[in-house]
Amino acid sequence: MILRTTFFLLAAFVNINCSFSQEKNKKENTKMSESEKTNPAFSRNSSEKVEMKEDDWKKALTPEQFYIARQKGTERPWTSKFEKFDEKGTFYCAACGNTLFKSNAKYESGCGWPSFFEPVSKTSIIYLPDNTLGMKRTEVECGRCKAHLGHVFEDGPPPTGLRYCINGVILGFEKTK
Repeated sequence: MILRTTFFLLAAFVNINCSFSQEKNKKENTKMSESEKTNPAFSRNSSEKVEMKEDDWKKALTPEQFYIARQKGTERPWTSKFEKFDEKGTFYCAACGNTLFKSNAKYESGCGWPSFFEPVSKTSIIYLPDNTLGMKRTEVECGRCKAHLGHVFEDGPPPTGLRYCINGVILGFEKTK
């Protein structure tokens, strides 16, 4: 009981202290952003691993993206423009352009973050143990640039039974033509 209360208090503290304005992100369209255009790591075609210093990431990403991707932050639930998003296309890492999920793997989980039941490929995601906040979870990172994306849980729908709970701030989207 104490552990659960501590977790909820910590989660509330993180959400309250996240001073980034996520409302404006909801209004942005899904075309290539200015930060993607000026980001030296960003490519929708390359599969080369990305190695950049944290200072360079800070320059290349928006403050919200840097907080999520490089500092393993979490956006507030129900604030992502992709949480209730049903266009057809491909979701990619906003930090490097790596393809992560197809829209047909997205589903409404009710958790407050965009959810998917499988990634595009086994190499598009890296899996790491995460024992922070007194919980045993599996963190997921981008397979190309190691940006923190979110977590994967074993309570998803068939066919995989997995729920990739992803921070929408670090996702980009390319509509199917």
